[in-house]
Amino acid sequence: MKTTSKKTKCPEHDPGRDCPACPRLVAFREKWRATEPAWHNAPVATFGPANASLLIVGLAPGLRGANQTGRPFTGDSAGDLLYKTLIEFGFASGTYGAAPDDGLALVDTAITNAVRCVPPENKPLAAEINTCRQFLIATIAAMPKLRVIMALGRIAHDSVLPALNLRRAAFPFAHGAIHSLGPRLALHDSYHCSRYNTNTGVLTEDMFRSVFTAIRRGL
Repeated sequence: MKTTSKKTKCPEHDPGRDCPACPRLVAFREKWRATEPAWHNAPVATFGPANASLLIVGLAPGLRGANQTGRPFTGDSAGDLLYKTLIEFGFASGTYGAAPDDGLALVDTAITNAVRCVPPENKPLAAEINTCRQFLIATIAAMPKLRVIMALGRIAHDSVLPALNLRRAAFPFAHGAIHSLGPRLALHDSYHCSRYNTNTGVLTEDMFRSVFTAIRRGL
């Protein structure tokens, strides 16, 4: 199986460290650079190879997760469940240690976010989602072997569809839904693996695993 190390990413399809596109997010980023200068505090790049078959799209970096560590879903509870499940289904190898130097490698998989900068209260504005979509479009376009996109939550789902010039109304979000987007591309929906969803029972581990079972079957 082909793997990619923690350092493998697609920088040409990600915003620069000081991306000025969203003033509110820039101000929030500068605040945390002053408060925690050792943190990443910058747009979080896509993790994984451009030749992957699976692209997982989340919402945005967590303040004390990816915004701190610089790797998607790394350092918060959402990453605990995501990477555990990826390893279980053969989409990652090694050990997840909640740090970008833990040695974990993705297998035929890439992970990104609809919004690359951490938003206040983890709630990006519609304008910020729309502005950042250019990077999602570029990431998808640069993946010639892409066969499955997994949307973690409705916002990710609603950002993927216009990135592919598809109407949202034609592909309603539902946990476990599988949408055919063409002869060789499918969109799989899941509730986001956030602590809020797992703590409240909106998303259980079995529910999350069932989505990966369908993805593995499709690939």
